[in-house]
Amino acid sequence: MAAIDFTSVEVWTKSGLVTFYLLFVMELKTRRVHFAGCTTSPHETWVKQMARELTNHEDDFLNGKRYLIMDRDTKFCESFRTFLSNEDVEPVRLPPRSPNMNAHLERFFGSLKSECLNRLILFSEKAMRNAVEQYLAHYHAERPHQGLDNELIVPFEEPPAMNSNIESSERLGGLLQSYRRTA
Repeated sequence: MAAIDFTSVEVWTKSGLVTFYLLFVMELKTRRVHFAGCTTSPHETWVKQMARELTNHEDDFLNGKRYLIMDRDTKFCESFRTFLSNEDVEPVRLPPRSPNMNAHLERFFGSLKSECLNRLILFSEKAMRNAVEQYLAHYHAERPHQGLDNELIVPFEEPPAMNSNIESSERLGGLLQSYRRTA
């Protein structure tokens, strides 16, 4: 089971302040989060393309998931839901005005904004994407989660020694890089 939703962020660009809509998908059992993409105008064609990418055999974040929880946002249009149904992912639309029914993803958005995006002044889409990717690496490999008994989503194979030297921090960097390649 997975959940999908949009959040927005303001970014300064050459043309002024622009609102970007960020699309995230969360695997509810593991709390693993996938940044599907961002756009300034999430129209039907773009959202349907995101569904294709989430269900294809290369990205396949939704492969093996039976249900996808979503709110009643008009961005999740009929063609988006039909495409998911054809890929054996049943879209589950939540009742109107019920953000608590998608609580895990809403909580992630709160953390993303309070711990990262609200603390930065972003001057380009590239800077925003980089900030989101860095936060996701931190969220998965460094941040304990209360809902998972204070465990990491992507745990270390062995914890670093207390008296470790710089080589251990290089190993941590390598782990984060390997996570980014697999995510």
